Amino acid sequence: MGGPTWTVKLGRRDSATASETDANDNLPSFTDDLKELISLFSRKGLEPQDLVALSGAHTIGQAQCFTFRDRIHNEDNIDSSFASTRQRSCPTSGSNTNLAPLDKVTPNSFDKSYFKNLVQLKGLLHSDQVLFNNDSTDSLVRTYSNSRSTFFADFASAMVKMGDIEPLTGSSGQIRTNCRVPN
Repeated sequence: MGGPTWTVKLGRRDSATASETDANDNLPSFTDDLKELISLFSRKGLEPQDLVALSGAHTIGQAQCFTFRDRIHNEDNIDSSFASTRQRSCPTSGSNTNLAPLDKVTPNSFDKSYFKNLVQLKGLLHSDQVLFNNDSTDSLVRTYSNSRSTFFADFASAMVKMGDIEPLTGSSGQIRTNCRVPN
């Protein structure tokens, strides 16, 4: 998909179980405002720069209608043409599972288009557009929208930092023989 590379540390211990409650308590929501996003990332030792860089992963992927319905129908920090286009497949009710690309311009390429979209008020999710909304992260969004190399370097650095969050040690967890499934 054309994105950056980084060195992944080997031998990380993973949990043998999963917790939906922990995930819901620790992962950002599509409805979060900037203050909440910064707080969530800060609790894990990540800076606002890491938040913005990692959000750039939304240059690929899709979202279901229910996650962006309120944004395209009720928010005013959105390009009207973009909102109108999205409203055609995501009406005010129903069609919850209809999909739209997070990055309408290059949905299958890992690039800086996501940030250009934010500058143009074409962020699909509320939690994306808050990164560029006359607040403290606007300058980072603008920098990434203009510099692929800066975005890629900061994204790779943030991925390494994210990999170091609360590692399991000793006999906790397991080193998986297949990273997709518990041993």
